[in-house]
Amino acid sequence: MTDPSYAWLPSNLQPDETNPAWHNKADNAWQLTAATMVGLQSIPGLVILYGSIVKKKWAVNSAFMALYAFAAVLVCWVGWGYQMSFGKTFLPFLGKIDDALDQHVLLKQTFNSNKFTTSTMLYFQFVFAAITLILIAGALLGRMSFFAWMMFVPLWLTFSYTIGAYSIWCPDGWLFKMGLIDYSGGFVIHLSSGVAGFTAAYWVGPRATEDRERFPPNNILLMLAGAGLLWMGWTGFNGGDPYMASIDAALAVLNTHICAATSLLTWLLLDILFFEKPSVIGAVQGMITGLVCITPAAGVVQGWAAIIMGLLSGSIPWFTMMILHKKIKLLKHVDDTMAVFHTHAVAGTLGGLLTGFFANPKLCRLFYLVPTWDHYTGLAYGIKNGKARAGFKQMGIQILGVVFIVCLNVVVTSLICNVIKLIVPLRLSEEELIGGDDAVHGEEAYALWGDGEKFEKSLHNSAYGEDVGVELKSKSTEISKSTEISAV
Repeated sequence: MTDPSYAWLPSNLQPDETNPAWHNKADNAWQLTAATMVGLQSIPGLVILYGSIVKKKWAVNSAFMALYAFAAVLVCWVGWGYQMSFGKTFLPFLGKIDDALDQHVLLKQTFNSNKFTTSTMLYFQFVFAAITLILIAGALLGRMSFFAWMMFVPLWLTFSYTIGAYSIWCPDGWLFKMGLIDYSGGFVIHLSSGVAGFTAAYWVGPRATEDRERFPPNNILLMLAGAGLLWMGWTGFNGGDPYMASIDAALAVLNTHICAATSLLTWLLLDILFFEKPSVIGAVQGMITGLVCITPAAGVVQGWAAIIMGLLSGSIPWFTMMILHKKIKLLKHVDDTMAVFHTHAVAGTLGGLLTGFFANPKLCRLFYLVPTWDHYTGLAYGIKNGKARAGFKQMGIQILGVVFIVCLNVVVTSLICNVIKLIVPLRLSEEELIGGDDAVHGEEAYALWGDGEKFEKSLHNSAYGEDVGVELKSKSTEISKSTEISAV
């Protein structure tokens, strides 16, 4: 029976058992859409990007590492990860271990009185957790044992991601209470993945010498397709974090694309000025650093600030990658395949600090829904409004957040890698490093022709097994003989 107090509403908007009074259909629809857009960044976005930007012999392995991580994270997330990240308090930086599989949990209103169910929030937060692990994989492509990766994903999600997410995003987390601004994951996702990926790459070791010296993309056009999915998917990545279809969500989306475009153009110009060639791979790197940099600030800064952040995100990570990388011994020593340290750790740190500088108190109020205009004051506005102390305090909190995430991921990732090493090797064998996909998975990305070898030479060229391969080889021989007879 309809509640009389809502009788004035159209019948399709009146609360009922499937649409409680606290539930907002528009917010729920946007949240599910935004979550799906972020999911598409991973599959197929990063699956395509990884599979095409690596050397031909590592295409399957690289894409599969991303696909596996997406599936494994979901099972762990509903089993215990979500509750450890957003559930009841166990420690100031961690929630209690519990599952999120029962309707009494999933159909309740989610935390902070957001106007949709826990099931929607769980799905939204899952795709963020999944992409974080997939970004870490970028530093390890071309040499990590797949069995070690299968163990790494659930362990890192459990002992690192949950701590960062709870501390910064959960209303009961210690950094959230302190006032750290991380709009959509500059700290929790990008800084974490950059530091964890670099640390894991140190423990796993480098690629084969031949691969490290020459690692050309096998399909640049497909790489661009993956990059395009990544860029457009960021609409949901940053636009979904107000947890409502609000004016702040729209601002976050626009700022995201402004910063990404500015960063891409800046990186492109630097490549032209210093190397005299417009590099499409460089442009993609610039796009990524722009997207990463704006993430912690997307809905709390003005459009002009997004342009400045784009200029800096297109130049500072470019400098660390192209100049400092060749001069600093540690950076040269660690084989970070996709330069995740520069594109995510450096750009994420830069974004977190610039957020503390450019955060607009009014926009922060729209996002955090705090009762006064004095909370979350960026340093620039603190100085302008005679509240420099509040601005410096915010910068200090942002710096503390960077230090916490860096220390957490260096320590936890190192421990995880060393525990896994006791069970299975972290790095592939020399034979597997030479053979690539065929040696590791028994499959190849380009079955008809690869590395100068004809299709029929592979024993693993069909979903139906070796016999079909033999049959195809036989038919190929018959066709060849027929052609010779015809020619005679």
